[in-house]
This record gives sequence, structure tokens and C-alpha cells, in this order.
Amino acid sequence: MASKKVPSYTLHKASGRAVVRLSGRDHYLGPYGTQESHQAYNRLIAEWLSTQRSKQPTKPKSLQQLDGMLVVQVIDRYRTFAETYYAKDGKPTKEFENLKYALKPLRELYGSTPARDFGPKNLKAMQQHFVAARICRTQINKRIDKIKRMFKWAVSEELVPPTVLEGLRSVNGLRYGRTDAVELPPVTPIDDKWVDACLPFMSKEAAAMVQLQRLAGMRPQDVVAMRLDELDRTGTVWIYSRQEHKNRWRGHDRNIYLGPKAQAILKPFIDDIGDSVFLFSPRRAEERRNSLRKAQRKSKITPSQIARKPISNPKRAKRESYDVASYRRAIKYAIKSANKARQSEEQIPEWYPLQLRHSCATQIRRVAGLEAAQVTLGHARADITQIYAERDQQLALQVAQNFG
Repeated sequence: MASKKVPSYTLHKASGRAVVRLSGRDHYLGPYGTQESHQAYNRLIAEWLSTQRSKQPTKPKSLQQLDGMLVVQVIDRYRTFAETYYAKDGKPTKEFENLKYALKPLRELYGSTPARDFGPKNLKAMQQHFVAARICRTQINKRIDKIKRMFKWAVSEELVPPTVLEGLRSVNGLRYGRTDAVELPPVTPIDDKWVDACLPFMSKEAAAMVQLQRLAGMRPQDVVAMRLDELDRTGTVWIYSRQEHKNRWRGHDRNIYLGPKAQAILKPFIDDIGDSVFLFSPRRAEERRNSLRKAQRKSKITPSQIARKPISNPKRAKRESYDVASYRRAIKYAIKSANKARQSEEQIPEWYPLQLRHSCATQIRRVAGLEAAQVTLGHARADITQIYAERDQQLALQVAQNFG
């Protein structure tokens, strides 16, 4: 007979989280004593009691004896498929890496559930689990979509009946203002004065990437990976044809047009590129920094320093190109250094690379209109550009002054 005693809401002292043990397995609910953790506890208990009422005494417990495929088995098969499907040049893409954030909690909460029994209420419970974990609303919707995508694949492989997918499709994403999920603030343009204040505290490479992104409206991943062989310099306007870009899988091209100001920023790096294919290289930045330190050195180099051999395989060897994370860290370090130097002056607010793209879009829209901003940013639809290019309020203010 199923137990009628309801498991208690308890404290996991080591982590400070609330925990409840159901059927011999611990379920963590979030910070102890919070409203979210109590909501997660009530939800799990309700599901557990429902399972206890429907459980048959003769239900087999071993994996092999269960009817149909379990959710954990579907997850394992889907990951094997996704490892080759979400790959580029033989390496897993970011999409494959992001799958774990959706599938790991699914495995923990519903891994032992028969896949044919996983329904809309279970998916809604996953939504609430992410809400209780203080994950932002948009990310929750993306993770739920990944779970739906997995079951869609499972239906196509005849691992679960189509009715499972139809049920999951009935679960809508979390809507703005109608949920307790965290809302991230919208991305806004960054004032040029704050960007200019940080440039002296950046390396030559980082400063060039910031200025170039502000001029051309590139995505951060486009500017950090600029290659000389993707740059057409035959015309008065250079064309940067990005081969690996966000929408390549849709069959879209990505051409970025670089005028005289952008060309002037790039020329020193083209002349100094050497045997590298990337225009902006952390390795070259490190070599230049070491040469400058050596030239500014006032004390003599000791015999032990002369005899010291460089490390052949350093743990943190400088790479040939930046990535978005290292680019963002360079900006964050520059902001911190600039604020330290400013002392009693107004402090520079935190900003990040994507805001430069918004700044460029807003400026172009103000001067040349929405269509020009759309072409510059490489958007297929103007409604996407609306997100990036903030509406110019000056016109509205002028109208209000004249007619309001």
C-alpha cells in the first residue's frame, strides 16, 4: 500500500536550501523559507499524492520491467542525436551546450517517469521549477521549447505516441506581467561619453573592436572573429562577408559594410597581422604588452631571469582570437579601471558589447530611417530592427511642443 504520510518541508543545512524527500529521493526547492520554495513544495506534494493514489501495488520497479520508455532514456537518445546534429566542423555548437540547462533538471525531476505519461501538467511543473530557481522568463521559455523539441524528435523516432507532443504543445510560454518569473531589463543604447571614457583603459585590440562595433553595428560575435580572408578591400567601401554567422542555417548572407572611419581603425591591424588570420588577436596583444613593459623597465635583468626558459605549454596560453566572453571581460575591466581613476567624478555605469549595436541602430535610424538601420544590422524583417533601434523621442517632443 502507498504511504499516506505527507513528507515534510525541511532545511538542507549544508546548502541553506529547502528540501523534501519523496519516494527515497531528495528534491531541492530553492532558498529555505522563501515563498517560491513553499510553492515548489506544494506543487511536488500535489503531484506526489496524485501518483500515490494511482499507484498499483504490483507495479514493477526495475527499469526493464516498466512499460514503454522512460524520460531518462529519451533524454539519453536525444543527446546522442543532438551531439551530431548541433555540430559545426565536428565540434558541438552553443545550442548543444545549452541543451543541458533544460534536460538536466528534466532528468532530475522526471527521469523515472514513463515518457508516454509525461503531460502538460508535468511541463507546467518544469516551468515552475525554473521560476523558483530565479531564472528569467525569456530563458524559461527557451528551455521549455527545448523540452518540447526533444519530444517532437521522440515522436518522429516512434519512441513516444504523438498524443504526448500534442499535449505538450498546449502549454503556452510564460507571458510578460502574468508570472512571478524574473524579468531582465531591456537592452538600451549606451551613451558615447561613457564608451569614450573607457577607451584609454583598454588594450589596442579591445578599443578597436569597441569603436568598430559602434560604427558598423556588428554583433559581438562578428567583431571578435574578424578574419582578413573574409574582408573584401577592393572598393571604396570594404565588405566584411561573415561566413559563420547566427543565421547561416537559415540560408541568409551576412555582409557588413565598412566606411572610411572603420577602415582607418582596421588598417594598423592589417599591417601587423603577421601569420595570423584573425585581425584581433589576444596573443599579439600580449606580445605587444610584454615588449612595452620590457622597454619601460628601469632595473637590470638578472642572470636568473635571462636563463629562465619560457613555459612550453602554459595553462592559460593566449589564443589567436577573442570570443564574446573575453571581449566582455575586457570592457568590464576597463570600466573598473576608469572608475578607479575618476574617484570623486560621476562613475561610469556598467555596459556591455550588445549595447553598442543598439547605439549604432538608434543613430542610423535617427539619421537615415528604419530601412537603413535594417540593412546595416542585417535583419530580414524590420520588426526585429525595432527592438534594436529605439524610437527617436525628439520628434515626439517637438510634436507635443507645437500641438500639445
